[in-house]
Amino acid sequence: MNKPGYYPIYLLISAFTLVGCHYPQDVKAQIPQQLNATLPPQPKSSDLITPLTYKLETYTSLAMGGTRTYGISLPPGYDQNPRQQYPVIFLLHGGHGNPKDWFDKKGDALTTLQKLYASGKLPPSIVITPDGNDKRGSSKYWDPQYFDGSNGKVSTAIGNELVKIIQKRYRTLSNADYWAMGGLSSGGWGAMNVGLKNINNFSILFSHSGYFKDKSGSQNSPIAYIKTVSPQALKRLKIYLDSGKSDTEEIEEIKAFTQVRSWIVCKSTDASY
Repeated sequence: MNKPGYYPIYLLISAFTLVGCHYPQDVKAQIPQQLNATLPPQPKSSDLITPLTYKLETYTSLAMGGTRTYGISLPPGYDQNPRQQYPVIFLLHGGHGNPKDWFDKKGDALTTLQKLYASGKLPPSIVITPDGNDKRGSSKYWDPQYFDGSNGKVSTAIGNELVKIIQKRYRTLSNADYWAMGGLSSGGWGAMNVGLKNINNFSILFSHSGYFKDKSGSQNSPIAYIKTVSPQALKRLKIYLDSGKSDTEEIEEIKAFTQVRSWIVCKSTDASY
């Protein structure tokens, strides 16, 4: 469930931890240098004078059989640079949440984004907050079902359908190397579950105090599902995981997930020699 007041978007930018054979687990890896040539330049000081805003948009979802909502914050200078394309970040809300959570007081993401742009720690990006609720809606009695099930195809709606909508409506960098998805608590689990099943659309996944085992079964438990992902795809994938000190269960799940991923990648590396 959600932990109010803890939406640390800055951790997305602070590091993308590459958990693998040749990277110790505390290594902080930067975005590959060869990608920088097509990333948008840092915004001008004049672009940063205007505070960031967000708005809610809707689209017709075939996957969910109705109208869906998402929040969006466009980067500084977006309107002034009509030929520029931008990276995309999906932020998934937790239990009893909605697309406004990351932007309103609970997440205060706009303030954090403004600071990241001003400091040059984050390239101007299109930030999307999907509606992660299934057909049951939002409730304090259950978490969103970030998977395709009897209450709707939420994984398909977010991980594939909404990606195409965003690519059509906005000037995005189409390569998956520039697409990231993460979330908090059940949104962190959702980001891993949806991301691993749509690995051609996202190359960066991050989870804050998320879990890796879901009661719906192994098909929606990242610690089990990751074993079905090709080692080659896992080598390309960049994953960042963290958790609060008091979230002891989540910390243990992070360790277990990291070990499984490392074993798969290392085994593949050894087999190639």
